[in-house]
Order: sequence, then C-alpha cells, then structure tokens
Amino acid sequence: MLGAIEAGGTKFVCAVGDESGKIIEKIQIPTTTPKETMSLVKEFFIKFPIKAIGVGSFGPIEVNEESAKYGYITSTPKPGWSDFPIVQELKAAFNVPVGFNTDVNAAALGETTFGAAKGLDSCLYITVGTGIGAGAIVQGNLLQGLSHPEMGHILVRRHPNDTYAGKCPYHHDCLEGLASGPAIEARWGAKGDQLVDRVEVWDLEGYYLAQALMQYILILSPQKIILGGGVMKQKQVFTAINKYLPELLNKYVTLPELTNYIVSPKLGDNAGITGALMLALGASHSS
Repeated sequence: MLGAIEAGGTKFVCAVGDESGKIIEKIQIPTTTPKETMSLVKEFFIKFPIKAIGVGSFGPIEVNEESAKYGYITSTPKPGWSDFPIVQELKAAFNVPVGFNTDVNAAALGETTFGAAKGLDSCLYITVGTGIGAGAIVQGNLLQGLSHPEMGHILVRRHPNDTYAGKCPYHHDCLEGLASGPAIEARWGAKGDQLVDRVEVWDLEGYYLAQALMQYILILSPQKIILGGGVMKQKQVFTAINKYLPELLNKYVTLPELTNYIVSPKLGDNAGITGALMLALGASHSS
C-alpha cells in the first residue's frame, strides 16, 4: 500500500492506493498552518500500513537531493509555509521512503502512466487555477535541472486592450499574473464560474494561454499537452486557444489536430494524486 499527497495552497488531498493507480481511500484537508494541516495528514496515514509516500507539492520546492534544503517548500507566498521541511516531517513520522516533486510534475506523471498521455514518452501538463504551473515528461523522465520548471511565470505579450496590472506578487504581468483564476476575478470583478457567458473573458484567457503554449511547443516539443485546473473547466478556453495558437505559430511548426493534441486530463481531478502514488512507487523501488 502506498501513500500519496497532493499538497495545494488551498487543500491537501491525501490518499492511499496501489501501484496500479487504484485509489483505496482519499480525503481532503484544508491548507491552514503547517502544524494544523500536517497533524491531520499524519492522522489519516497512521491508519494504513504504507510502504512509501509520494508528495506532489505547490511550490517553489527544493528537488535537488544534494541540497541541504531538499524536501522543503521554499519561497512560497503561502503564509507559514515558507522554508517548511515537508519531506523530513513525513519521514520522521512514518519512517518510510518519500518521493517528492511539484504538484504539476506529479500530474504529468499520472497522465503519462494512466491518462491522456499513456504510451507517450513526452507530455506537458499545465494547471490553470489559483496559480499557473506546468510539469513535463521528456524522454520518459520528469523534467528537472537547476530546479523544477516554473512555466507559469514566463512573460507574455499584453493584449492591447488589457489594462489590468497583473496579480503575481513577484512579476505582476507574467502568465500567472494575467491568466490565473485570481487574475480573472480581479480584472473582471467576478469569479470565472460567474462569467461563463462573457465571451471576451475567455477569448482574452485563450489569447494569453496560446502565447504560452507556443513557447512551450517550440522549446519542449511535447507529444501531448494536457490542460487542467479550475479555469480549464470552462471549455470555451480551449476554443480560444485553438483560434490563436495556429495564428501565432504561422505554420512554422506542423501540429497534430488540436482537439486531440491539447486536451483535458483523462484522470480529471485525480491526475495529481495518481501521480503522487507513482512518486511513492518510485521512492519504494529506489530505497
């Protein structure tokens, strides 16, 4: 039995499952303070004979195993969680191997193993919600170098009619600052699910996301792009992306049929937690 945690800025999803990706039991815990949240996490897992735990976490995190801060959530703006040693806390509590990566890398792993990118050796998973993040599989491996990818913070060209300053506390008008859920709410004065019929909202969203996808395609050349997160539940965003992306690429790169190439996660909201199970499986094999 394997443990899995999808650690988000709003909630922690905790699950136990097996190496086939089957989820046996799952709960959600509000992300409050580390002490409160981790106490409930431990309370859940203590009931099960887990062999390893996989964590897909909000970031930034330290994924370099040579670093003294490996296993930490690092410079997050989430109050109380900056420089929190989440891996060390779990190892101290359960004495099992812990696999650790970003939530979006975990989701990419889940979708490559069991979902929309199954059978492919590359894919890009992007979540568009409270923040924007992306994880990538390249030649069958999670993309990682100096650190993990932070693709939500690339710069995009501002729409000529968009006067919104941007929501990102670090960069203001980066992709996350202009196209995340909180940016939509701040710009238009209402949450996305209250703006369903406002065509201009989703056209602008697609305008920014298409620019990002153009850059990711040119740099990583993924075989499949998977778009998840709360904002992408508004399916009209896909229509806008599919309108702008070919214009931006201007036939420089030949893409597959976009409706089959840029897709929703096949695992739905379970992409991240399923990928965390696979992180746990990897940790158990390497221990």
